[in-house]
Amino acid sequence: MALLISQPGQAHFMAYGVKRNMVASSKKETCVGFSSSPHLAKTGVGRKQGHKVIVPATATEATVLPTKPLTKDDLVGYFASGCKPKEEWRIGTEHEKFGFQLRTLCPITYEQIEELLNDVAAIFGWDKVMEGDNLIGLKKGKQSISLEGGGQLELSGAPVKTLHETYAEIKSHLCQVKAVATKMGIGFLGIGFQPKGGLKDMPTMPKPHQEILAGYLAKVGPLGIDTLRRTCTVQVNLDYSSEADMIRKFRASLALQPIATALFANSPFAEGNPNGYLSLRSHFWTGHDKSRTGMLPFVFDDSFGFERYVDYALDVPMVYIYRKKKYIDSAGMSFRDFMAGKLPCLPGELPALNDWENHLGTLYPEVRMKTYLEMRGADAGPLAMLCALPAFWVGLLYDEVSLQNVLDLIADWTMEEREMLRNMVPKIGLKTPFRDGLLRHVAEDVVKWAQDGLDRRGFRESGFLDEVAEVVKTGVTPAEKLLEMHQGKWGQCVDPVFHELLY
Repeated sequence: MALLISQPGQAHFMAYGVKRNMVASSKKETCVGFSSSPHLAKTGVGRKQGHKVIVPATATEATVLPTKPLTKDDLVGYFASGCKPKEEWRIGTEHEKFGFQLRTLCPITYEQIEELLNDVAAIFGWDKVMEGDNLIGLKKGKQSISLEGGGQLELSGAPVKTLHETYAEIKSHLCQVKAVATKMGIGFLGIGFQPKGGLKDMPTMPKPHQEILAGYLAKVGPLGIDTLRRTCTVQVNLDYSSEADMIRKFRASLALQPIATALFANSPFAEGNPNGYLSLRSHFWTGHDKSRTGMLPFVFDDSFGFERYVDYALDVPMVYIYRKKKYIDSAGMSFRDFMAGKLPCLPGELPALNDWENHLGTLYPEVRMKTYLEMRGADAGPLAMLCALPAFWVGLLYDEVSLQNVLDLIADWTMEEREMLRNMVPKIGLKTPFRDGLLRHVAEDVVKWAQDGLDRRGFRESGFLDEVAEVVKTGVTPAEKLLEMHQGKWGQCVDPVFHELLY
């Protein structure tokens, strides 16, 4: 099946009782099809054209530009539109992986990725996503496959109800990719940082917005381009029922994000050697543009809510705008100026709600809000850990007892303590000193609460946390296991990691 997305879907947007009609096209951000919003339709109307699906790969664009300025209430209302009752909460999981050539262990090229995507589409019935003449992704229903800056292959999963569905979705995807990749002499690696190739060895993708982003990051964050091209993560997107529920979940997940980083630490190598960190991926994010990353101290202020997050996002400089199927460099410019029609690169033009969505996608804090909350602290890893990450957060945030346990635990944690954990955990993981013990001791309680929360859901999901339970039981993170093998049976050679973590 082939679609040309050419006509808008009509989105009805409620901003505190003020109804506004916003025109939107189909969306592919970090989680295609995963929208908590009952008010924002993300469907597009398409028509057939050959064997391609031509859609915006990362941005969305209003086909009719607004004639009235967006107000702050509109932006606040965007987040409010994500509220949904508990029975409609879903789980949206994303993960990235490195492709490599089985014979040489070198990163694969864009041409190899293009061939792989073409074959996966033909064999397994995925639609192609094009940017100009370049194939840059696939789409099937509410799932999508996309390319990160260094050719990392990302699956953005559909919103599902149970972790069993998450497992089935990821397993099916990995099997499909492997069926094609093996015949091409290609493998895919589940690790948080490219273990052998340097930045110069990583391919670049024919995606103009990534070129704009890379150019901007080169100016504002010394490690920003590395995070774009040499890291892989696993993330989960979770819902909230109200502003109050969002606040509780945001605070709980943000405070515990360093624990997730420790439990899933899986990036101890770089350029063929141990790099001195358990999660170099996490450490490199501290060298990114600080205006759009970090632990967001204001989340713990009494004044925090949808409006305060809007203020934060408005303060973060823009990166790009999507107009007429092209990306326009707006790096460093102000969304507030855009709202006033004073954007230097588009003077007199006003933003649509789509532009706000695109801007929010260029923010990278440890927990990110759209119309759902996105957990961003974990390294990618093998299949069991890809499923354990959503299990961990679902058990904690979707169960009231476990969530309250977390909020009680973190109630007196100071900003300095949260920042200390964020900075130390990438290097020493669960061995990070915390108050009168180690972070491992806190993690033991947290993992038990997650297991209990899953048990109370009644879907027999707690087994998905077995791998994480073993990590806290032994105190040995995935990265430390890899380092032990590197020092022992691998003979201080990093090459065997490509077999050890091969999907």
